[in-house]
Amino acid sequence: MRLMFLTLLIVSFNFSFATVNEEVKGGLTWYTDLAKAQEASEKSNKPIFGFFTGSDWCGWCKMLQRNVFVKESFIAWAKENVILLELDFPKKVQQSAELRTQNRNLATALGVRGYPTVWLFTASVNPEDGGYHLTRMGKLGYPRAEKGKEAEKFLSDANAILAAVENTAN
Repeated sequence: MRLMFLTLLIVSFNFSFATVNEEVKGGLTWYTDLAKAQEASEKSNKPIFGFFTGSDWCGWCKMLQRNVFVKESFIAWAKENVILLELDFPKKVQQSAELRTQNRNLATALGVRGYPTVWLFTASVNPEDGGYHLTRMGKLGYPRAEKGKEAEKFLSDANAILAAVENTAN
């Protein structure tokens, strides 16, 4: 699997929102601010797990959370392997203009066309213009699996992406 590179310029945005930048859900820290997630990713040497969701209207997104993200196997895997970033597109909940713009820009840059979509990627900051260089690793959606086996399938697919990237790097 080859890595694809993409540059996302977010020059005019300072992502120090007046809103919450991270939230602990089910024992996991979910960032909402790309800058904070990128810092954590860089410090930990873990990729970003970008979860594109419609939290208050997307049934498949709610099922992914219920059938995968709350499972102990996912929680343990996420703590060990990724930095979680929630990129929400709600219909009823108000968001700051900066957060909406950030989420829209990332969805456009990564070619998100439906929900839920999860992208594994790394991000680095261009010191000259403050924009982000994104390196795509792979994407996931709701797993096609037998009922009750969704978390197992999702983690298998996520691990395959991580292994492919690791093999390419070596």
